Amino acid sequence: MGNLQILSLLLFSFFLSKCYSKQEDFVQCLSKYSKTNVTQNIYTPKSPTYSSILEYAQKNPRWMNSSHPIFIVSPTKESQIKPVIRCAKKVGLQIKIKSGGHDYEGISYRSKSPFVMLDLSNLNKIKIDLNEGTVWVQAGATLGQLYYAIAKKSKVHAFPSGVCFSIGTGGIISGGGIGTLMRKFGLAADNVVDARVIDVNGKILNKNKMKEDLFWAIRGGGGASFGVILAWKLKLLRVPDKVTVFTVYKRLEGNQNLLTKWENIAHQLPDKLLIRVIIQNDGTENEKYVEIIFQSLYLGPVDELIPLLKEKFPEFDLEKKDCFQEPVVDCSNRPCIKKECRESSWIGSVLYFYGRRTNESLEVLLEKSIPTQKNYFKATSDFVKTPIPESGWEMVKRLFSEEERPQMIMEPLGGILDKISESEIPFPHRKGNLYNIQYLVNWGDNSESISSQKIRWMRKLYKKMEPYVAKSPRTAYLNYRDLDFGTNSEDYSYSKAKIWGEKYFSGNFERLAKVKSEVDPKNFFRNEQSIPPYHTDS
Repeated sequence: MGNLQILSLLLFSFFLSKCYSKQEDFVQCLSKYSKTNVTQNIYTPKSPTYSSILEYAQKNPRWMNSSHPIFIVSPTKESQIKPVIRCAKKVGLQIKIKSGGHDYEGISYRSKSPFVMLDLSNLNKIKIDLNEGTVWVQAGATLGQLYYAIAKKSKVHAFPSGVCFSIGTGGIISGGGIGTLMRKFGLAADNVVDARVIDVNGKILNKNKMKEDLFWAIRGGGGASFGVILAWKLKLLRVPDKVTVFTVYKRLEGNQNLLTKWENIAHQLPDKLLIRVIIQNDGTENEKYVEIIFQSLYLGPVDELIPLLKEKFPEFDLEKKDCFQEPVVDCSNRPCIKKECRESSWIGSVLYFYGRRTNESLEVLLEKSIPTQKNYFKATSDFVKTPIPESGWEMVKRLFSEEERPQMIMEPLGGILDKISESEIPFPHRKGNLYNIQYLVNWGDNSESISSQKIRWMRKLYKKMEPYVAKSPRTAYLNYRDLDFGTNSEDYSYSKAKIWGEKYFSGNFERLAKVKSEVDPKNFFRNEQSIPPYHTDS
C-alpha cells in the first residue's frame, strides 16, 4: 500500500471516529436537555427507517450516494427543536433544515461537514379560520396538504403558491413562492401575515416578538439562513367558484411570431389571466421537433375567457365547446393534441397544472409515495426584461435538438407584481421584468458519464442565453437554486457571497446580511448559499 493510500485511510478513520464521538455526545446532550423523549424521533444510518426517510427527502435524487446526515431528527412537537439546536451548537454539528426536500441542489440533506438533518415533515398541522380569512400552516406541511385543507373548507378560497404538491410550505414560502395566481394576488410570501420562528438561542418568536427586519427577511430571503421556520399565518384569497384552464400545443417551427407576441403582451393581460409557456422536445425517433405549450389559468368561467382570447390570441383557436369535450387526438399531424380546455373549481386547476384531471379525487394531493422511477435533473433560472429576438429562439431550437429531455418553463409577471415595491420583501423581481425562465434537463441514468454530459449541456444553454436576459446583475429565483453561481467558502465572506447573492436578491442582499448579523452573528444557521453576516472589510 502506498503512502498516499495509508494517509487517506488514516484521515478517513479519523473522520469516522470524530463522527462516532459527535453521535454519542449529541445523544447524551439531547437526553440531558429534552423535557420529552426526543430521542424516539432520531434516526441514524443503522435505523430501519433511516434510508426511506432520506430517500423521500431527496426529490432530486442526484445525491443519493453523497454525504448523509449522521442523524435525522423528525420532531413531532415544536418544543423538541430547541434541544436539537442547543446540542448541535454544543457538539459542533451543522443543522440542515428540510421541509419538503425540493431544494434543487440538495443542500437541505447533504453537507461536507458532519450534520443533523432536521426533518420537519411531522410538523404539518393546518388551522383555517374562514371568518378571519387566514390559515396557520406548520412548515412541514406540503402544498398538497395545504391546498387539500382549503378545498375541504371552501370552494371560493385559495392560496397563491407553486404547482407541485410535495413541496414543503416552509421552504417555498421563505423563498418567495411563484405560481399560477401570482399575477392576481402576488407571491406566497407577499401573503404572509405572521410567522413562528425558532432562533439560534432556541426562542420561539412570532411577528410581535421578532424584529421587523427579521419578519421582512424570512418572507423571500430564505428562512434557513436565520432560524427554523415553524409555521406561517397566511392570507386566504377569494376566487370565483368557476375558473377555466386550457393548454394549446404548437411547434416552435413556424410559430416564433406567436411566441414573440406572447413575450410582448402576456405580462400586460388582465391579472385574472395567466398564460405560461413550456418549451420542450417531442415527437418520435423518426420525427423529433421542439414544441411550445401555452398553458393557462383564467379566474372566471369559459364565457368570459373566450371573447378575451379571440381578441388577444385568436391563434389559439379556442372555442367554448373545447372546454366541455375530450381533446381530439390525431397523430398524423403532430402535435397529436392541438388544444384542451376545462371549466372547473380552483382546486381542479391545481390538479390540472400538476398533470392530473380536474375532477380527480382530491386525495392525490396527499400522496407521499417514493417514486419507483428516478428522475435526476439539473435546473437554473433567469428573468427577462426585453423580448428575445428570433436569433435567440433559433439558438434554443438548435440546442434543444442536441438533447433528449430539456425544458424551459416561462411564467409571465406583471399584474399586481408590478405594483409591489422590489424592496417590500427580499424577492426583488418586480416591475420591468416580463417573465421568468426555469431551465431543466432531466435524465434517468445517474452514471457519472450521463450526468456530466447533461450538466455540461445545461451550462452551455445558460451561457448562450446570457445576451437575452436581465443584466447587471443577471438575476435568478432563489427557489430554483443553482450552486454554479457560487458557494460560501469557509470564511463565509460577505463580499464573495454578494456575487451570487445579488443574482437572487439584487439590492436587498445587503439588508439580508445585516439582518443575519443581528439575529445569528456567529453564523450557526449556514449552508453553501446561506446569507452570511455583513462585514464591510471582507
